[in-house]
Amino acid sequence: MRSAPRTLLAKLCEQDGLTYRRFSQRFTEVGVRLYGPRPTNPTCGETQFRRWTGGKLTGLPGPDTCQVLEAMWLGHTAEQLFAPPPADDPQAPLFDLEERVLMTAREAHDGADATAAASISDNTIDELRDQVVSLARRYHILPAANAWKLGDDLLREIERHRDRTQVPVQQQSLMILNGQAAALLAVAAFDLGYFSPAKTLARTAAVYGESTRFTPLQAYADGTMAYIAYHSGETTDAVSKARRALSYGGLGDIAQRRLHAIAARAYVHIGDTESAQNAIRLAGDLGLDTRDDLHDEVGGEFGFSEERLAMSNSTTALLMGDPAQAEAEASRALALLAQRSQDDQSTHVRASAAADLAYARLQGDNVEGAADALTSMWSVPAEQRNTGIVVRVARIGRHLAQPRYHGSQLPTELREQIEEFTRVSPPYRLGPGVPLLAIEA
Repeated sequence: MRSAPRTLLAKLCEQDGLTYRRFSQRFTEVGVRLYGPRPTNPTCGETQFRRWTGGKLTGLPGPDTCQVLEAMWLGHTAEQLFAPPPADDPQAPLFDLEERVLMTAREAHDGADATAAASISDNTIDELRDQVVSLARRYHILPAANAWKLGDDLLREIERHRDRTQVPVQQQSLMILNGQAAALLAVAAFDLGYFSPAKTLARTAAVYGESTRFTPLQAYADGTMAYIAYHSGETTDAVSKARRALSYGGLGDIAQRRLHAIAARAYVHIGDTESAQNAIRLAGDLGLDTRDDLHDEVGGEFGFSEERLAMSNSTTALLMGDPAQAEAEASRALALLAQRSQDDQSTHVRASAAADLAYARLQGDNVEGAADALTSMWSVPAEQRNTGIVVRVARIGRHLAQPRYHGSQLPTELREQIEEFTRVSPPYRLGPGVPLLAIEA
């Protein structure tokens, strides 16, 4: 009988199916993502791996090594990873039954497809397309780290099949799927706080959109680059990217709604309040009678719901110094979200709108009202506290740090809750240093 894992690290490796070779590859990739391609990046030899998983390590490895391991398994500290696994570990990122069913179905399909050998079946492309659609439509309920892993695996699978066919129409379809997977990875990287890789992936998606003449993908990618730019303090570039995205033809109303909302935020960051208000108006005036094959047919993360628009408008209003409009839009976002089924509610939208509502109330010095607005936010799981949520909450913490609140019990309690809330979030735990310059759409 196989012995029980001696460390939590061993248990997680077993659950993820990581042999030493696969562990070493992932360890190296995460190290490069954290520190760049440095010759001094931490490494792990096979003997060291056996000691780590066998519970034979005395003390902890160096801080760089610990940070890489903590980035590989979000929610776990190095001390926990090298300790014996708990009997019941609710933090362990286990795949649920749905994931197992999906994985088994994919493996069975791959086995059948292997018989084609010299070419790929159109059914294979349909299967890959279904997987892209599924990831896009499930993104709102997935932790960004899980979405990244699923998207990364999917991207590699699409690329593997592209190498197996020279049929032009199949190449075209696979390039579009490549671009969609890259676009979803750009969002996941941004949500984790990795702005530079997010920008690179968004550019990759834009290239695939351009190569295939699939303008909705180009527009989506440029919109993503726009909000990455204003988060990074590149405000002029953000406006330029938003304008370019809106210039493409073939976009449906949802695509234009998303881009006008992003443009509004970009205009605020360069001080053009008039253009920002006009963009908000344009986003709300669309007739919703034109569609495209990405924002409508795939939808999910590629879509832009009414509640997400309201949440985005509330943030833009706050940046314009209009707390009354911000409170109205944030309340509207929460009301619209409540009309959806529980499984269809976006954690990101709920928490972001709650934070906007709290901040709007603080502008009127309504600390009790702000605390009430934040009540639903504290229950957001640590692994789902993405960049957009974290920067909004951090902004509230900075406001409550003003001297006039010192010594007051409720503001002090809220500041402490905010510090703990952000401290365990992926953007802070992974260590890239999230710039608090702007707030995501």
